[in-house]
Amino acid sequence: MSVAIVTGAGGLIGSEAAIFLMDKGIDVIGVDNDMRAYFFGQEASTRWRVGELERQYRRFTHKAADIRDFEAISRIVAEVAKDLVLVVHAAAQPSHDWAAREPFTDFGVNAQGTLNMLEAVRQKAPHAAFVFTSTNKVYGDTPNALPLVELETRWEIDRSHPYFARGIDETMSIDRSTHSLFGASKVAADVLVQEYGRYFGMNTACFRGGCLTGGSHSGTELHGFLAYLMKCTVTGRPYTVFGYKGKQVRDNIHSHDLVNALWTFAQDPKPARVYNIGGGRFANVSMVEAIELCQQISGNKLSWTYSDTNRIGDHIWWISDISAFQQDYPQYRLTYDIEATLEDIHQAGKKRWLADA
Repeated sequence: MSVAIVTGAGGLIGSEAAIFLMDKGIDVIGVDNDMRAYFFGQEASTRWRVGELERQYRRFTHKAADIRDFEAISRIVAEVAKDLVLVVHAAAQPSHDWAAREPFTDFGVNAQGTLNMLEAVRQKAPHAAFVFTSTNKVYGDTPNALPLVELETRWEIDRSHPYFARGIDETMSIDRSTHSLFGASKVAADVLVQEYGRYFGMNTACFRGGCLTGGSHSGTELHGFLAYLMKCTVTGRPYTVFGYKGKQVRDNIHSHDLVNALWTFAQDPKPARVYNIGGGRFANVSMVEAIELCQQISGNKLSWTYSDTNRIGDHIWWISDISAFQQDYPQYRLTYDIEATLEDIHQAGKKRWLADA
């Protein structure tokens, strides 16, 4: 019997990973204590998703543990240590703005929680692959110093720049930039994951994601850009665009494509790997372009306003270069473009959003 532990199992990536792994014949221990409801309120609760997993999958076991509790995490790992093949660490406090409200909570979840997971696995099951959903926010606002050009509906990097063809790679510095406290706590976690790979020889990987999205996302105002945008468009809830004329660009990777990348790594793991992962040139969109697509798909008009104040540490333009991962795993391909991702979000969420409205 093979077992995987998935933290944040009720969240977007955690739940997608759990289903993906169970379909591969792997039993999943899902660790989730619904901290997302504490961060963002009941509309962002993941309880509904955990309930679905428990009802629909006999291979799924839920553990309502807090990753900040080392003893609880250590017990969970010890129970399945001999059969543990993979840890997907997706639990996090994910918001720039929220982190500034409670810095100790943010750092405790993102940094201390990651250290707890790493140390428990090192002590009990060092043979297991360990994949961490890091973030492109570890680069802080360094991307904002790139030579950007304003176009009609988006900011774009100058065509002569090396990043134009494929996006930003892992050589970008994480120093001398404003990260937000969220970005700083994720930097700490990211470096810990790398160090456990280098120092202890564990098979660890940091996947520095752009916007992670998909139909299972419990999107809310402070986190979950595309899911929350579509939710507002469907329900008539007003939406605020923050800064950069609404032309800020994000690449977006569907949760299925990200989980497939995590699984691909787990089949042939290597120590201390760092990968930028996102939609790249295949799937990216500006805010005003995304609004138009949401309106087209839903058939509704979004009620939105604009604020000149951008979020601290926010990127003007981000497109991930995923070629480092594809060089190590040349069989990997993205499958969801922006339109397909938004269609999935709309189809999966519409009924639930209208029922809750």
